[in-house]
Amino acid sequence: MPEEVPDSPARSLYGETITGEAKPDPTIEKAAVSQLPLVEEYPDGGLRAWTVVLGSALCTFSTFGYVNAWGVFQSYYEQEVLVDLSPSTIAWIGSVQYSLVFLPGLVFGRLFDLGYFKVPFFIASVVLVVATFLVAQCKEYWQFLLCQGFAIGLASGAIFGPNLGIIGHWFNKKRGLAMGVAAIGSSVGGTVFPIAARRLIPQVGFPWTMRIIGFILIFSMGIPNIVLRRRLPPKKMSGGLFNLRAFRSAPYSVYTLSSVVTFLGLYTVLTYIDVSATSLGISPDFSFYLISIANAGSLLGRIFAGIGSDRIGPINVLAPMTSIAAILTYAWPFATSKGALIIVAIIYGIASGAFVSIFPVPIYGFGEIDDVGRRIGMSMTLAAAGALAGPPISGAINKATGGYRAVGYYAGSMILLSVALMLIARHLAIRKLWGKY
Repeated sequence: MPEEVPDSPARSLYGETITGEAKPDPTIEKAAVSQLPLVEEYPDGGLRAWTVVLGSALCTFSTFGYVNAWGVFQSYYEQEVLVDLSPSTIAWIGSVQYSLVFLPGLVFGRLFDLGYFKVPFFIASVVLVVATFLVAQCKEYWQFLLCQGFAIGLASGAIFGPNLGIIGHWFNKKRGLAMGVAAIGSSVGGTVFPIAARRLIPQVGFPWTMRIIGFILIFSMGIPNIVLRRRLPPKKMSGGLFNLRAFRSAPYSVYTLSSVVTFLGLYTVLTYIDVSATSLGISPDFSFYLISIANAGSLLGRIFAGIGSDRIGPINVLAPMTSIAAILTYAWPFATSKGALIIVAIIYGIASGAFVSIFPVPIYGFGEIDDVGRRIGMSMTLAAAGALAGPPISGAINKATGGYRAVGYYAGSMILLSVALMLIARHLAIRKLWGKY
């Protein structure tokens, strides 16, 4: 049974709330529509709403933050556990993780729209913890791929997708800020997990390192299971699991394509910056910090993106920040010293963090709030293709060329292409070169 939620006397349409039992007749004159009373359906603040943001932040800590630590595992597996395999082959484990954070969004986003949240969320939380404990027992490549790639990735996606939708139930005018604050959890997780893994492995061994991470996840996912709750009543929108009519919206279609292209290049630096540093002769005891530095830098990007999104529009923040990420991706292979790599990691982290934190926000404006879980889910499912293919393509380019310059050219170009598509989507939405969107 769908969860029971309080009945609402209002109906949401493109972020606004209009009183009455039915949507206004489109033939009514604009002047008459303007006289309809509006009510403030969204809390947009208060203890309960910000408690939801706290729970959401712990979700991103446990999913995106955990997955963003993959670079440390990539390096460790290359050097210690899976030494007979190529970097590109090992990268498939991380790519499966990245892609599955987005891929289940279609199914779980639709379930969220229909009112099913608590039970799927709890099951996914249990799977995330159990899979982490199972990684401690892995010895072979297929075992790592199954437990760390598929199980952890799928559980993370089942948690992350509805997590985006639930913010939209509690915030409207401050939605970008709320999502930016929630995304801070990803930065914290992406900073803490790599340092914890790298420091614990030499002291307690790999199996106990994964078990300790598992205990951390029990705590970090326990709180969201208590505090997260839907607020708006479920709506049974037509179209089933897929709503292909959403793709009749040119802005939605182009923006979804831009997300796919972005992820073809965005995770390349996070995946390979550790390994590329050691290939330059930099000590592994330092190189692993680069991942944490990038994730720590992303905290600033997430805060800035959240505030800026509400003030000037999400795409107006995403386009320049994603362009900076592209430039830093081009520059990364030419950084050959500790200082240069630290600068690249910080600035890249800020820019990429801005994208990851608010890239779903423009989708809220491409349809009704009742259908937001499904629209975000479809977009994220398609974006998963880019996240799946991006790092292995970069690894294959590295193997073919023997270096990272061609990798940087490829990944940076993909990110820049995505920026062009974002700007096209904005133009299609507002029908002018500049405006708040």
